[in-house]
Amino acid sequence: MYYIIQENIFREPNYDQIFRVLEKLNLPFEIVKVEPLAENFAFKTDLKNVFVYGSVKLARIAQQYHFKPGSFYGGNHSFEVYSKYYGENLLNFDSEISEFGNDLKWEVGEEKFIRPSRDAKVFTGKRFTETKWNDFVEQTLNSNGNIPLKKDTKIQITKPKKIYKEARIWIVDGKVVTSSYYFFHGNIEFEENVDLEGINFAERMAKIYEVADAFVMDICLTDDGWKIVEINCVNSAGFYKADIEKLIIALEEKLTDKA
Repeated sequence: MYYIIQENIFREPNYDQIFRVLEKLNLPFEIVKVEPLAENFAFKTDLKNVFVYGSVKLARIAQQYHFKPGSFYGGNHSFEVYSKYYGENLLNFDSEISEFGNDLKWEVGEEKFIRPSRDAKVFTGKRFTETKWNDFVEQTLNSNGNIPLKKDTKIQITKPKKIYKEARIWIVDGKVVTSSYYFFHGNIEFEENVDLEGINFAERMAKIYEVADAFVMDICLTDDGWKIVEINCVNSAGFYKADIEKLIIALEEKLTDKA
Protein backbone atom coordinates (compact mmCIF):
# COMPACT_ATOMS: atom_id res chain seq x y z
CA MET A 1 0.00 0.00 0.00
CA TYR A 2 0.84 3.66 -0.26
CA TYR A 3 0.83 5.56 3.05
CA ILE A 4 -0.31 9.14 3.57
CA ILE A 5 0.92 10.40 6.95
CA GLN A 6 -0.16 13.68 8.48
CA GLU A 7 2.57 15.87 9.89
CA ASN A 8 2.88 15.47 13.64
CA ILE A 9 0.42 18.06 14.88
CA PHE A 10 -0.95 15.95 17.73
CA ARG A 11 2.35 15.19 19.45
CA GLU A 12 2.37 11.42 19.05
CA PRO A 13 5.59 10.50 20.94
CA ASN A 14 6.56 7.64 18.61
CA TYR A 15 5.44 9.42 15.45
CA ASP A 16 8.86 9.26 13.75
CA GLN A 17 9.04 5.48 14.08
CA ILE A 18 6.46 4.97 11.37
CA PHE A 19 8.82 6.51 8.80
CA ARG A 20 11.70 4.26 9.83
CA VAL A 21 9.43 1.22 9.55
CA LEU A 22 8.06 2.21 6.13
CA GLU A 23 11.58 2.82 4.84
CA LYS A 24 12.79 -0.50 6.25
CA LEU A 25 9.92 -2.34 4.56
CA ASN A 26 10.44 -0.35 1.33
CA LEU A 27 6.89 0.99 1.37
CA PRO A 28 6.07 4.32 -0.34
CA PHE A 29 4.67 7.23 1.67
CA GLU A 30 4.23 10.98 1.73
CA ILE A 31 3.61 13.56 4.47
CA VAL A 32 0.62 15.90 4.18
CA LYS A 33 -0.73 18.93 5.98
CA VAL A 34 -4.35 19.40 7.04
CA GLU A 35 -5.25 23.01 7.69
CA PRO A 36 -7.50 23.70 10.72
CA LEU A 37 -10.60 24.79 8.77
CA ALA A 38 -10.00 22.79 5.58
CA GLU A 39 -12.22 19.95 4.40
CA ASN A 40 -9.59 18.56 2.02
CA PHE A 41 -5.83 18.15 1.77
CA ALA A 42 -3.25 18.09 -1.00
CA PHE A 43 -1.47 14.85 -1.88
CA LYS A 44 0.72 13.67 -4.76
CA THR A 45 -0.23 10.07 -5.42
CA ASP A 46 -2.81 8.89 -7.93
CA LEU A 47 -2.88 5.40 -6.39
CA LYS A 48 -6.04 4.15 -4.72
CA ASN A 49 -4.60 1.42 -2.48
CA VAL A 50 -3.80 3.97 0.24
CA PHE A 51 -3.80 3.94 4.05
CA VAL A 52 -3.90 7.26 5.94
CA TYR A 53 -2.58 7.96 9.42
CA GLY A 54 -2.98 11.15 11.43
CA SER A 55 -5.72 13.05 13.20
CA VAL A 56 -9.38 12.04 13.35
CA LYS A 57 -10.03 14.90 10.94
CA LEU A 58 -7.64 13.40 8.39
CA ALA A 59 -9.32 10.00 8.77
CA ARG A 60 -12.72 11.61 8.23
CA ILE A 61 -11.99 13.78 5.22
CA ALA A 62 -9.85 11.11 3.52
CA GLN A 63 -13.05 9.18 2.85
CA GLN A 64 -14.00 11.59 0.04
CA TYR A 65 -11.04 10.41 -2.05
CA HIS A 66 -12.23 6.78 -2.25
CA PHE A 67 -8.92 5.31 -1.18
CA LYS A 68 -8.89 1.57 -0.44
CA PRO A 69 -8.91 1.14 2.50
CA GLY A 70 -8.17 4.84 3.15
CA SER A 71 -9.55 5.04 6.66
CA PHE A 72 -11.98 3.10 8.83
CA TYR A 73 -13.38 6.22 10.48
CA GLY A 74 -17.02 6.26 11.57
CA GLY A 75 -19.83 3.75 11.59
CA ASN A 76 -19.11 0.85 13.89
CA HIS A 77 -16.74 2.85 16.12
CA SER A 78 -19.75 4.27 17.95
CA PHE A 79 -20.55 3.04 21.48
CA GLU A 80 -24.17 2.75 20.40
CA VAL A 81 -23.13 0.13 17.83
CA TYR A 82 -20.45 -1.98 19.52
CA SER A 83 -22.12 -1.98 22.95
CA LYS A 84 -24.81 -4.26 21.50
CA TYR A 85 -22.16 -6.93 21.00
CA TYR A 86 -19.69 -6.44 23.85
CA GLY A 87 -22.35 -5.84 26.51
CA GLU A 88 -21.12 -6.10 30.09
CA ASN A 89 -17.55 -6.62 28.87
CA LEU A 90 -17.50 -2.83 28.46
CA LEU A 91 -16.24 -0.76 31.38
CA ASN A 92 -19.08 1.71 30.91
CA PHE A 93 -21.84 -0.60 29.74
CA ASP A 94 -24.17 1.23 32.13
CA SER A 95 -23.71 4.49 30.22
CA GLU A 96 -26.51 6.85 29.31
CA ILE A 97 -26.37 8.34 25.80
CA SER A 98 -27.38 11.98 25.55
CA GLU A 99 -26.57 15.08 23.50
CA PHE A 100 -23.98 17.70 24.33
CA GLY A 101 -26.51 20.53 24.63
CA ASN A 102 -28.98 18.66 26.83
CA ASP A 103 -29.43 19.56 30.50
CA LEU A 104 -28.13 16.77 32.74
CA LYS A 105 -29.53 15.80 36.14
CA TRP A 106 -27.01 16.02 38.98
CA GLU A 107 -27.04 14.96 42.61
CA VAL A 108 -25.33 17.11 45.25
CA GLY A 109 -21.56 16.57 45.10
CA GLU A 110 -21.86 14.13 42.19
CA GLU A 111 -19.15 13.49 39.61
CA LYS A 112 -19.88 12.00 36.21
CA PHE A 113 -17.52 10.53 33.64
CA ILE A 114 -18.45 12.06 30.27
CA ARG A 115 -16.94 11.41 26.83
CA PRO A 116 -18.00 11.47 23.17
CA SER A 117 -20.02 8.36 22.34
CA ARG A 118 -17.96 7.68 19.23
CA ASP A 119 -14.24 7.80 18.47
CA ALA A 120 -14.29 11.41 17.34
CA LYS A 121 -11.82 12.99 19.81
CA VAL A 122 -13.91 16.17 19.89
CA PHE A 123 -13.14 16.39 23.61
CA THR A 124 -11.28 14.29 26.14
CA GLY A 125 -13.42 12.05 28.32
CA LYS A 126 -12.92 12.71 32.02
CA ARG A 127 -14.64 13.31 35.37
CA PHE A 128 -16.83 16.39 35.59
CA THR A 129 -18.66 18.09 38.44
CA GLU A 130 -21.90 19.87 37.62
CA THR A 131 -20.20 23.28 37.63
CA LYS A 132 -17.26 22.19 35.48
CA TRP A 133 -19.51 20.48 32.96
CA ASN A 134 -21.92 23.40 32.63
CA ASP A 135 -19.00 25.83 32.24
CA PHE A 136 -17.45 23.59 29.58
CA VAL A 137 -20.71 23.36 27.63
CA GLU A 138 -21.33 27.10 27.80
CA GLN A 139 -17.79 28.02 26.74
CA THR A 140 -17.86 25.51 23.90
CA LEU A 141 -21.21 26.54 22.47
CA ASN A 142 -20.11 30.18 22.63
CA SER A 143 -16.80 29.53 20.87
CA ASN A 144 -18.17 30.49 17.42
CA GLY A 145 -17.42 27.06 15.98
CA ASN A 146 -13.74 27.03 16.96
CA ILE A 147 -14.36 23.77 18.85
CA PRO A 148 -15.96 20.97 16.74
CA LEU A 149 -18.82 20.31 19.16
CA LYS A 150 -22.50 20.94 18.50
CA LYS A 151 -25.62 20.75 20.65
CA ASP A 152 -26.56 17.43 19.05
CA THR A 153 -23.11 15.79 19.40
CA LYS A 154 -23.73 12.43 21.11
CA ILE A 155 -22.12 11.98 24.53
CA GLN A 156 -21.73 9.03 26.85
CA ILE A 157 -22.38 9.54 30.57
CA THR A 158 -21.59 7.13 33.41
CA LYS A 159 -20.30 6.85 36.96
CA PRO A 160 -16.50 6.99 37.40
CA LYS A 161 -14.97 3.52 37.78
CA LYS A 162 -11.87 2.31 39.62
CA ILE A 163 -9.30 0.95 37.18
CA TYR A 164 -5.72 -0.17 37.78
CA LYS A 165 -4.03 -0.13 34.40
CA GLU A 166 -4.94 0.53 30.80
CA ALA A 167 -3.60 -0.88 27.56
CA ARG A 168 -4.05 -0.26 23.86
CA ILE A 169 -4.50 -3.31 21.62
CA TRP A 170 -4.19 -3.26 17.82
CA ILE A 171 -6.38 -5.83 16.08
CA VAL A 172 -6.06 -6.71 12.39
CA ASP A 173 -8.13 -9.42 10.75
CA GLY A 174 -9.49 -10.43 14.15
CA LYS A 175 -6.08 -11.02 15.72
CA VAL A 176 -3.99 -9.00 18.18
CA VAL A 177 -0.84 -7.88 16.35
CA THR A 178 0.73 -5.54 18.94
CA SER A 179 -0.11 -3.81 22.22
CA SER A 180 1.11 -1.23 24.71
CA TYR A 181 0.27 -0.09 28.20
CA TYR A 182 -0.44 3.62 28.35
CA PHE A 183 -1.55 4.30 31.90
CA PHE A 184 -1.06 2.93 35.39
CA HIS A 185 -2.93 3.98 38.52
CA GLY A 186 -1.68 4.10 42.10
CA ASN A 187 1.63 2.47 42.95
CA ILE A 188 1.51 -0.43 40.52
CA GLU A 189 4.95 -1.23 39.16
CA PHE A 190 5.24 -0.41 35.47
CA GLU A 191 5.20 -3.39 33.11
CA GLU A 192 6.63 -3.26 29.61
CA ASN A 193 4.43 -5.99 28.13
CA VAL A 194 0.65 -6.24 28.39
CA ASP A 195 -0.56 -9.17 30.49
CA LEU A 196 -1.35 -12.33 28.53
CA GLU A 197 -4.77 -12.31 30.21
CA GLY A 198 -5.40 -8.87 28.75
CA ILE A 199 -4.30 -9.98 25.27
CA ASN A 200 -6.50 -13.08 25.46
CA PHE A 201 -9.43 -10.97 26.61
CA ALA A 202 -9.04 -8.63 23.62
CA GLU A 203 -8.89 -11.55 21.19
CA ARG A 204 -12.04 -13.05 22.71
CA MET A 205 -13.80 -9.73 22.26
CA ALA A 206 -12.63 -9.51 18.64
CA LYS A 207 -14.19 -12.92 18.00
CA ILE A 208 -17.47 -11.61 19.38
CA TYR A 209 -17.42 -8.56 17.11
CA GLU A 210 -14.94 -7.10 14.61
CA VAL A 211 -15.53 -3.36 14.42
CA ALA A 212 -13.48 -3.16 11.21
CA ASP A 213 -10.79 -5.09 9.33
CA ALA A 214 -8.33 -3.17 11.53
CA PHE A 215 -9.18 -1.32 14.73
CA VAL A 216 -7.85 -0.40 18.16
CA MET A 217 -9.30 -1.62 21.44
CA ASP A 218 -8.42 0.10 24.72
CA ILE A 219 -8.81 -2.23 27.68
CA CYS A 220 -8.36 -1.88 31.43
CA LEU A 221 -7.97 -4.04 34.52
CA THR A 222 -10.67 -3.60 37.16
CA ASP A 223 -11.83 -5.38 40.30
CA ASP A 224 -14.11 -7.36 37.96
CA GLY A 225 -11.30 -8.34 35.60
CA TRP A 226 -10.48 -6.93 32.16
CA LYS A 227 -12.96 -4.60 30.49
CA ILE A 228 -13.11 -2.66 27.22
CA VAL A 229 -12.65 1.09 27.77
CA GLU A 230 -13.42 2.12 24.19
CA ILE A 231 -12.86 1.33 20.54
CA ASN A 232 -10.64 3.62 18.47
CA CYS A 233 -9.98 4.12 14.78
CA VAL A 234 -6.68 2.54 13.72
CA ASN A 235 -5.97 5.50 11.44
CA SER A 236 -5.74 7.99 14.30
CA ALA A 237 -4.74 6.06 17.44
CA GLY A 238 -1.49 7.00 19.18
CA PHE A 239 1.23 4.35 19.08
CA TYR A 240 2.62 4.55 22.64
CA LYS A 241 5.11 1.63 22.78
CA ALA A 242 3.49 -0.55 20.14
CA ASP A 243 5.61 -2.53 17.69
CA ILE A 244 4.84 -0.45 14.61
CA GLU A 245 6.62 -2.86 12.29
CA LYS A 246 4.30 -5.70 13.32
CA LEU A 247 1.32 -3.40 12.78
CA ILE A 248 2.40 -2.32 9.29
CA ILE A 249 3.15 -5.90 8.23
CA ALA A 250 -0.29 -7.01 9.42
CA LEU A 251 -1.95 -4.12 7.57
CA GLU A 252 -0.04 -5.01 4.40
CA GLU A 253 -1.09 -8.65 4.60
CA LYS A 254 -4.74 -7.81 5.17
CA LEU A 255 -5.32 -4.61 3.19
CA THR A 256 -2.94 -4.54 0.24
CA ASP A 257 -4.79 -4.79 -3.06
CA LYS A 258 -3.23 -7.83 -4.69
CA ALA A 259 -5.40 -7.69 -7.80
